Parts: sequence; C-alpha cells; structure tokens
Amino acid sequence: MSSPQCFENPPKLTPDYGAGTVQELGGLKTYVTGASDSKLAILLIADAFGYEAPNLRKLADKVAAAGFFVVVPDFFYGDPVDLSRPGFDIEAWKKLHNTDKGHEDAKLVIATLKSKGVNSIGAAGFCWGGNVAVKLASSNDIQAAVILHPGPLTIDEIREVKIPIAVLGAEIDHYSPPEQLKEFGEILSAKSQLASLLKIFPGVSHGWTVRYNVEDEPAVKSAEEAHRDMLHWFTKFVK
Repeated sequence: MSSPQCFENPPKLTPDYGAGTVQELGGLKTYVTGASDSKLAILLIADAFGYEAPNLRKLADKVAAAGFFVVVPDFFYGDPVDLSRPGFDIEAWKKLHNTDKGHEDAKLVIATLKSKGVNSIGAAGFCWGGNVAVKLASSNDIQAAVILHPGPLTIDEIREVKIPIAVLGAEIDHYSPPEQLKEFGEILSAKSQLASLLKIFPGVSHGWTVRYNVEDEPAVKSAEEAHRDMLHWFTKFVK
C-alpha cells in the first residue's frame, strides 16, 4: 500500500461533510448514516486518507438511502496519510496503521453493531481498506464483502475467503494489476459453493471509486458504475 498510485488525487478532508453524524462505535470515531434501527449494516473501510473524505461519505449516504445503516470508522485514530505534512514518514505510518490492527478494530465495530441488534453485515474496503475487508471475509463475522482497487493481496488470503465477495479492479493498477486479479478470480470461482464476482474497469486507475474528480464526467460515470455494482452485491447478500 505504498505505490504512488495510492496517494494520487488526495481528497480535501471535510470533517462535517455528509448527511450523517460522527459517533463513537467500537471505540472509534465513526461517521454513521441511515436508519440506526436497521437490522442490515454496511461497514465502509477507507483508503489511507481516512473517513473524512467527501466522496467516501457521499457514497455512504447513497448506500444508506437504499435502507442500510452505514458506518465509516476512523481506523487511523485521527492520523490519515497527509503528504503535505513536513517530515511525514509513510513507512512509519504504515507500521503504525497496519491492516492487521485494522482487522482487529473492524471486528470490534462489527461486535458493537451486533450488540445493537444488527443481524446481517456487509463490508467494503478501498485500497488499504480492501486488505482489511479480505481478512474479514475469511470468517463468518460478515455476510458479504466488496473489495475495490485493493492494496497488495496474497493468494493465501484469497483462498481463505468464506463468504460472497466481489472484486472491483482498475485496468491501470500497479498494486493490484488485472492479471493478478484475474488469478484471484479463478481461485474464487473454483469454489463452487461460494458466490464471487470479478470485474475490471477499463481506462481507470487505482483509487478511481473514491478519489475521482467530481468535475470529470467520465471519471464520475466509472465510479458510479462501481458504486452500483457494490450496492447490488450487498442488496443480494446482506439480508
């Protein structure tokens, strides 16, 4: 998760963006949106820029409008990647905010949702968050997963997947190139009892689903297509 592509088009973080509110959930500050009494929840796991990214919160609100309770935790504890900060050390950041820690934190968020009466949960992860979502997909803690332009994954991680999973990848992606994703897709499709989807989006780059330019019509169109695919997956399997 250190390719230059991971940090292209950084968002302007906006703490008060969105129709939802920020609450504490599972010990983490979390953007929540949608009906809090819903039995169906979606966990969105941000890329390295964190939970205050406007496009991510806009997507959370869109998913909430479909009837889900949506939660977007701050897995970085107020410390997202900030390349404009003098002396920012990306390697030190990666060690501090590794995906194993993210996985443990995500399990606490999921346990809290279940304690509030949620009985079916989906998780979507973007870049860094995609790696966390794959770890969650190796258990029955959630009912479905979507990974979007994930960071580097291993074949072993894909082999451990136990729940319905959709992989949405970019044609131009140095960290999850189409050839590798196709190999992952073959491993998943070989599991006859497991629903899976692999889709490679042409002409787009790593990060396209959440770091698009809102004034770039083709970029918005590609991102919205991925959002529809994600929502369709959750509507089908989180119920």
